[in-house]
Amino acid sequence: GFVVGHAGLYQALGMFAVAYFIIGMTVLSVCAIATNGALDAGGAYYMISRALGPEFGGSIGIMFFLANVCGSALYVLGLVEAVVDSFGILPGQKAGTGVHVLPQSYWYELLYGTVLLALCLLVCLVGASIYAKATFLIFLIVAGVLGTVLVSFFATRPIRVPIRLPHLNGSEIENGSFTGFSLDTLQKNLGGDYAVDYTTGQQMSFSSVFAVMFNGCTGIMAGSNMSGDLKRPSYSIPRGTISAVLFTYLIYNLLAFLMCATCNRVLLQKDYGFLHDISIFPPLVTVGIYAATLSAAMSNLIGASRILYALARDDLFGRALALAKKTSASGNPVMAVILSWLVVQLVLFSGKLNTIAGVVTTFFLLVYATVNLACLALEWASAPNFRPTFRYFSWHTCLLGIAGCCVMMFLISPVSASASLGFLLVLLLALHYLSPSSTWGYISQALIFHQVRKYLLMLDVRKDHVKFWRPQMLLMVQNPRGSARLIDFVNDLKKSGLYILGHVELQDLDTLPSDPLQSQQDSWLSLVDKLNVKAFVSLTLAPSVRHGVRQLLFTSGLGGMRPNTLVLGFYDDEAPQDGLARHPTFTSTREEVPLGFPPVRAPTTPKLLSAREYVGIVADALKMLRNVLLARQLESLDKAWELRRAASPPPTIHVWPVNLLRPDSARYADTCSLFLLQMACVLNMARAWRRARLLLFLCVEAGTMPHAQEEKLRQLLKDLRIQAQIQLVPWDAITRLHWQTCQRPPGGPAEEEEEEEEGVVNFPTNTTQVSDEYVCAANKLVLEQSPAPAVRFLYLPRPPADTSLYPLYLHQLELLTRGLGPTVLVHGVSAVTSTQL
Repeated sequence: GFVVGHAGLYQALGMFAVAYFIIGMTVLSVCAIATNGALDAGGAYYMISRALGPEFGGSIGIMFFLANVCGSALYVLGLVEAVVDSFGILPGQKAGTGVHVLPQSYWYELLYGTVLLALCLLVCLVGASIYAKATFLIFLIVAGVLGTVLVSFFATRPIRVPIRLPHLNGSEIENGSFTGFSLDTLQKNLGGDYAVDYTTGQQMSFSSVFAVMFNGCTGIMAGSNMSGDLKRPSYSIPRGTISAVLFTYLIYNLLAFLMCATCNRVLLQKDYGFLHDISIFPPLVTVGIYAATLSAAMSNLIGASRILYALARDDLFGRALALAKKTSASGNPVMAVILSWLVVQLVLFSGKLNTIAGVVTTFFLLVYATVNLACLALEWASAPNFRPTFRYFSWHTCLLGIAGCCVMMFLISPVSASASLGFLLVLLLALHYLSPSSTWGYISQALIFHQVRKYLLMLDVRKDHVKFWRPQMLLMVQNPRGSARLIDFVNDLKKSGLYILGHVELQDLDTLPSDPLQSQQDSWLSLVDKLNVKAFVSLTLAPSVRHGVRQLLFTSGLGGMRPNTLVLGFYDDEAPQDGLARHPTFTSTREEVPLGFPPVRAPTTPKLLSAREYVGIVADALKMLRNVLLARQLESLDKAWELRRAASPPPTIHVWPVNLLRPDSARYADTCSLFLLQMACVLNMARAWRRARLLLFLCVEAGTMPHAQEEKLRQLLKDLRIQAQIQLVPWDAITRLHWQTCQRPPGGPAEEEEEEEEGVVNFPTNTTQVSDEYVCAANKLVLEQSPAPAVRFLYLPRPPADTSLYPLYLHQLELLTRGLGPTVLVHGVSAVTSTQL
């Protein structure tokens, strides 16, 4: 009567259609989730939490608990309103006249609500079985009353119904009319005529009437909330919910039509209990109204208690809800029922029914939208295990349900909707950072997998362009205990590219009962988390380190995301130190070093690979067209100290883009030199290194026009948009040492030029031409340059073609970098710089 009195028949039918469209889409999602596996206590909360994870589940669980609490209070207040209408003392009437014996005031109505709520509490405390019997009895009563009401529309003769309304001077009487079936009455009631609600004194509108009406449709979760008490929830919930939705929709539409065709507007707007006046047996209507509202109040109260119990049992809020876990001997969550009753009692202080209707509707719509979102996420994730037996849904119905809920939420009350979303966001963030991890499975992981697979297929390596090149690192780690700072350094060097930590385990799977790498995987992933590096982990078994590195270079990555740069620690005789325990992550916090890593190698223990094998790995990587970085003494780099020094002077990064082991071909613009420049620039762009200055060293000889060389290099840096300071370094004394000991091969200069043109930086016999005296002098030249840098980048020559020279090649690299501190030797094989837009 309230709805059709203010909105008219057309708008009322539209409201029902919109409301039932929204809940219809939601019911399809509920049925899909409910038939996709075993359900436990908590209804919608259980569905959402197991689908979307603890953050969404916990926050929506609280919202749904509050919605049910407010809904229970709403129905209790509705019942109080009905009781006061029937038995309240009318204005100007003496107490105790006829059946009107109950005093009316805010406090008296609060008392009546408290008594009625206590009755609901008693039923819920006894348990779900007595509640089920009580609701079935109420269903029979309501069905009987509904039958008599429908008969009354046809059997009752036209009558005038006096309506006593409160007024400033006491009360006034208006006459409402029951006209029987009349075309004139129907025509007058077709359109809307929003007036003042006589119970609250507020002007009604479409949104306020819809908010009150929608509360008559929010019972669709009543069966789902009892999921923990049903014998076969996956069977009962879809059938019960769908049949209830269809039944109530038909009844609401039928009642709306009958009322509009038989009752005038005054009766509908001024007397919400008019069915009592037109019934063939008035007391039965009163009983029906009491039974329906009492049933709804109990349903929301027991639903709220089950949600609270499920939240407490999942430990999402820790000790805050620990009390709600306690149950009776029969399994009834009595403490959750009592706590829910206390919260409902607090809500009763709000007073009038229509005051809280908007808030309740907003909460329910938000929950329904999230149920649809959960089903949509499961459908979009395309997980093989999502195969509900209920098939009458699709992602289209889920999206329509979400859109309908969100639109109606803001139409009903923009303020309540915004406040609810804000509250939901706060709960989401709190649970994300404070709640313990769960083992339910995260839908976000399934969705990420689905999207990543799709985009990886779209990432076409044939469309790669040098403008968008980025380093994609494979860092080989023998033991993380001795490589913690190197892992951190390469994380700064990757520039949003792929970063893989590779490890080779020297074992033979034929002789093992199972894969030993499975047990190590968790330790490596825990290390990545605690060091806060954005890296993947790739472990392999191989008979030798060289074979293992080859495997990883061939197989690591996927699609267009494959390593293009190999990073190795330096091969020397220094005893490794356990840098993991001294890493800032573990010294500044109470974090424990991940278990599963062996202690660092003792100085007397032989290495796992020989010098020849180490250089062979470098040669293999270059043959596979991978860039190579060799990092020496990076464990001595205290990045935190270097980068937090006083602002003047800032730390420096020294860059030597010339092949110091081949002074006869000192070029600055070959592929390798440009790659070295790029890597130094990439490090300087990392957030932690932005204060550092790039210092580029230009080695010059007398009589070679150094200023012209400097200007040419400056122009190159300008074209490449690299900000660096150039420092001229005379090295005549160094090159003189080289020429004094150099013996040219028979092919002479022509052979050299041919090799250079082919892009080979180091021809095979060059290693034998460089003396230790020259290399030590070059080392001293690098070491003397000031200020002392945080890290140095040096040119890495290509290994000789003659494998017997590998030990000599490594010896020269060791001499060149001895005592230099943190140093990175770089050899690039691919073009990585661009001067184009």
